[in-house]
Amino acid sequence: MYFLYSVLLALAVVLTAPWWLARMLAQGKYRAGLGERLGRVPARLGAAQGCIWVHAVSVGEVLAVSGLVAGLRERFPDRRVVVSTTTATGQKLARERFGENNVFYYPADFGFAIRPYLRALRPDLVVLAESEFWPNFVLLARRGGARIAVVNARVSDRSLPRYLRLRALWRRVLGDLDLFLAQSDEDARRLVAIGAPAARVSVAGNLKFDVQPPELLPAVEMLRRILQSATAVVVCGSTAEGEEPIVLRAFSAVLEKHPRTVLILAPRRPERFDAVAELITASGLKFWRRSQLAGNESLSGGVVLLDTIGELAALYSLAAVAFVGGSLAPRGGHNILEPAQYGIATLVGPHTENFRDIIGIFERAGAVRRISPGGFAGELLRLLNDADGGARQELGRRAAEVVRQQRGATERTIAALASLLAGRQAREAVPNALGSTP
Repeated sequence: MYFLYSVLLALAVVLTAPWWLARMLAQGKYRAGLGERLGRVPARLGAAQGCIWVHAVSVGEVLAVSGLVAGLRERFPDRRVVVSTTTATGQKLARERFGENNVFYYPADFGFAIRPYLRALRPDLVVLAESEFWPNFVLLARRGGARIAVVNARVSDRSLPRYLRLRALWRRVLGDLDLFLAQSDEDARRLVAIGAPAARVSVAGNLKFDVQPPELLPAVEMLRRILQSATAVVVCGSTAEGEEPIVLRAFSAVLEKHPRTVLILAPRRPERFDAVAELITASGLKFWRRSQLAGNESLSGGVVLLDTIGELAALYSLAAVAFVGGSLAPRGGHNILEPAQYGIATLVGPHTENFRDIIGIFERAGAVRRISPGGFAGELLRLLNDADGGARQELGRRAAEVVRQQRGATERTIAALASLLAGRQAREAVPNALGSTP
């Protein structure tokens, strides 16, 4: 089965190679870390044998495991914790948070790429974030003697049918995993349905609730200062293609009633910054690029295009109302915890499948509001027309309370991983205690 999987994976890579190469040449995507992805262990890793290897795909997963990595380092000071990522943005953030010498690109799921890392690191424990079930990696890590756990485990609505269609493969792959710590009861049920051994599945909660607000960046203080003349700030973050025209129309309606309001608009993908700038220009709205602000302006009655990376999470703190994108367009939504942790009144669209359980918790507490494309302007105006801001404040207060109540997954996860690692060490100690020889 693994041989057939490897053959099909290799065939897929060959057939799609022209597309990958075109993306590399045109946009520079996927070029970063190519050698590491193909099995070249970077010299900066140095000696790390017997380490704990944590894999986090991109920015969201890196943020989610940040507290976990810190906790593991504290709990196991004699063990090195190294972190791999798949995306370049995740790599950048991970190097900032965990140190460049502890971070590398995750190898492609081929034996020739995986084995050099397993030989160099010889991890005692591999921790996979969310749903990174790469068959060859799991098989080889297991054969190398590592215990393997999946933390913050989830099975999305979109991926569930695909897993069920290949349940025979996934039952075999998941059978090599030692521990599944699910985000929710529903995720636990889905993990068992696709083949995870039920006895190894438990619910630890969602690590993302434990992510602490980012440090206040100079950009936040600068924008706070130059937005003092604005009557309100609306932050629309992580927007996807097709959403910006809806946002801009809604904001135009807001300006008719509140002409000194400012919209901070943050497209999800950096490669779309210029296209969104053209949309704003075509709308006739006054706008400024965040990258071109000097800090001595006074802004009101227009749009700030956030064409920088790494500032959005902290900028939600400036908002009277926040909208989290990827939810008006059918993209599955993005993380609403970033504005919620600041107690900001938050709106989402109808498409939030990627954050099904988180959104459900907030909705049951009356701590988030759903909008349709046609109802966006009306909901913004209802919240901004509130003279004393009571409705906004109550919505934000409930959101912050939900975040507070849901925290604790990191501590539960560390305790479970410690038990798993202790079990491995106990089994290794048995032959020596009995006087056995290798």
